[in-house]
Amino acid sequence: MQGLQQFWQQTDGVGRAVAMLLLAMSVSAWVVILWKFWVLQRARRDIARAVPAFWAAESLASGRARLGALDREQVLGPLLQAAAALPGSGTLETSGRLDSQLTRRLRDALHGALAHLQFGQVLLASIGSTAPFIGLFGTVWGIYHALVSISAAGSITIEKVAGPVGEALIMTAAGLAVAIPAVLAYNLYGKWVAACEAELEGFAHDLREMALTTPSDRA
Repeated sequence: MQGLQQFWQQTDGVGRAVAMLLLAMSVSAWVVILWKFWVLQRARRDIARAVPAFWAAESLASGRARLGALDREQVLGPLLQAAAALPGSGTLETSGRLDSQLTRRLRDALHGALAHLQFGQVLLASIGSTAPFIGLFGTVWGIYHALVSISAAGSITIEKVAGPVGEALIMTAAGLAVAIPAVLAYNLYGKWVAACEAELEGFAHDLREMALTTPSDRA
């Protein structure tokens, strides 16, 4: 802690700006990490429970009710709504064949669900890839600033160099501390999202087959 205080007092505006940027990136990364962990865990559990419950229902209305009760993240409900929607008329969107309209609606609903699950992935990837370089820039700038200050003092000794340079290296460690959790979370959540995507695509495909074979039951 004392080293951080000395670094903050000795560095200039650029070094402090880099430190504040790393702090903001760390806070943002951890907020997204914790939020996505909660969302993806709920979505995975809901998909595992809701899809079998839906297909085990006696009717479409009963299946819709079961899906609504179990789908807390609303990634399955929009797919069912898209499959059960009645075809419209009078626009280019509704001028194609009914099966093409159904495919388009399911595709749009699937993209919406995946966008919800993938939200924050870009931020984690960006932080994980840039934080080490920002920390390295802070280290280089801190060393330069320290050497300029020591040179202005008129005498250079290993004792005077080691302290400021060592404090500047804190920025490299800070950059790695910000990047490593973001990269690990990005890889883990990417795997979870891919698993959810496979389940959602399978559910959308089954809904399409059901809607095409029993069009009169849609409501």
